[in-house]
Order: sequence, then structure tokens, then C-alpha cells
Amino acid sequence: MFESVLCAQKAKAALNGADIYAGCCTLKIEYARPTRLNVIRNDNDSWDYTKPYLGRRDRGKGRQRQAILGEHPSSFRHDGYGSHGPLLPLPSRYRMGSRDTPELVAYPLPQASSSYMHGGNPSGSVVMVSGLHQLKMNCSRVFNLFCLYGNIEKVKFMKTIPGTALVEMGDEYAVERAVTHLNNVKLFGKRLNVCVSKQHSVVPSQIFELEDGTSSYKDFAMSKNNRFTSAGQASKNIIQPPSCVLHYYNVPLCVTEETFTKLCNDHEVLTFIKYKVFDAKPSAKTLSGLLEWECKTDAVEALTALNHYQIRVPSK
Repeated sequence: MFESVLCAQKAKAALNGADIYAGCCTLKIEYARPTRLNVIRNDNDSWDYTKPYLGRRDRGKGRQRQAILGEHPSSFRHDGYGSHGPLLPLPSRYRMGSRDTPELVAYPLPQASSSYMHGGNPSGSVVMVSGLHQLKMNCSRVFNLFCLYGNIEKVKFMKTIPGTALVEMGDEYAVERAVTHLNNVKLFGKRLNVCVSKQHSVVPSQIFELEDGTSSYKDFAMSKNNRFTSAGQASKNIIQPPSCVLHYYNVPLCVTEETFTKLCNDHEVLTFIKYKVFDAKPSAKTLSGLLEWECKTDAVEALTALNHYQIRVPSK
């Protein structure tokens, strides 16, 4: 419960989809149905930061309901805080100067049985995409396209179904965005079919060599090109469907329109029809701008081939 709806909206926008630990324990935050939260005492299960004087009863005292499964497997200590949880400082704005308000609060770690502890993801975090051009598509190009809608963990082409790949994404929300915006998109003369897979994770099995000589499996979990690795980074991404206009950035100052044209020709994609570079500050080290293609399909193909391409800067 927050002071106002605006505060709750800001908190949800900043934290929803953020990872507690790198690459796992992704927060999923939604609005609750109750309009008011009633806290009767301050303990490890509940806390009213506006009333630090609320009494805390020790576990085991007072009337208790019968437990269905007995004691909690996390083995709480007598003071009610988890023994395996690290003690983290309470944010300064919540310290009321009362002796009843602890300076440190325990946040229990996930249980060992949790799928996150084994590198797994929640149900529905894998997408299956078919209709991929067998000669022009590989794991990196699949990443270039799907990374616009969420973090990519792994990509694996299926040996038994040519032109089909499994893409493990950061969470089911990323999968939903990918399905919404990429299903039925035309790419290299074939129409993509993007849907949620029954698989809960992508396992690196039956690895083979693709037509271009690259591996049929690649792990992108630690890739610096993932764009949703933090709440702040994710908030900068504008989620929208494919269009005929691409926004480019992080381009060296030496790059010109002719450079982009050569890149398109080298990667066997159609060239753009309009070119625009944004005015850069005198201290800027890179350029950004817009490129427009004649149709959406041409732009998607160029993005798939050129996204994350490393441009060599000539030494002075």
C-alpha cells in the first residue's frame, strides 16, 4: 500500500519485470483488488511503516490456527526471521527512530527447490518460431529480432523441424510481446509463425551445424545486447510493432550514408529510401538517426541482419 495511486504507479513502472538477482527472480507486479491494507502488528510477515509502535508477538505465543503441513520448511528462528535470509538495511525513509523498528530486515532467499535456483524460468517463457529461412537465419539473427521485446536467454534451432527455433526469453511477458508483434510477420520471403511453446526452458541437446556454418544453439544470457537487464534500462525501450522506419544509435562519427548503403549490400538486404542523422552535441562520440525502407518487410530484414553489427573504427 502506497500513499497515493501515483506512487503505486511509479513503483510498478520501475520494478515490474526487474530481476532481484542477475538473470533470475524476475519481479511480477500487478495491482491488487483490495483498496486498503490493514496491518495489525509489525513482524516478519507484515509491517506498517506509518505506525512503528505496533506490537510484535513472538512466534508460538497466543492463539494459533492448526497448521496443515506442520512447521515451515525454511526453519524460522524464534524471533520469526528466516535463518538463511541475509540481513539488508532498511531504507532510511522508513526508519522512524523507534526501538520497535529494526535497522535490519531479513529477506529470505528462494528455497533450493525453486526453479530459479536451477536456472529455470516461469511457465510460458519459451516461444516457438517457425517459418525461418534456413539459409539466411541463425541464432544471432533470431536474437537481433526478438531482443526488441525482452531479454533473450537461449536460442536453439530444432533438428527434427527445419526452419523452426525455440527462443527462451526472460519472462512470459516478453513472450507475450514477441507473439503479439512478430507473429505473421514476413521475413526473407517466409511468414513467421510465433507462438508460446510447451517447453519451460531450452535445453542444449541435439546441437548441429546450420546452413551458414554456425551452431544451432547459442546462450545469450550474459549478452550485453540484452535490453531489459534492469528496470531503468527496460523503461527506455519503446515497445511497438515492426514498421518501415528503423532508429539507429551508437554509431561511430565516421559513418556516413554510403557506409549504411554498403552494409546493406554486403549483408544482401535491400537499401533504404530515406536517411536522416540527428544533430549531435559537440561532445558526442556517436551518432543516431533514422532509416526508412520502402516497406515493413524490407526494414525487418535489414534489422535482423544489421542489428548489433560491429563497425570497425579506423585508427588515426
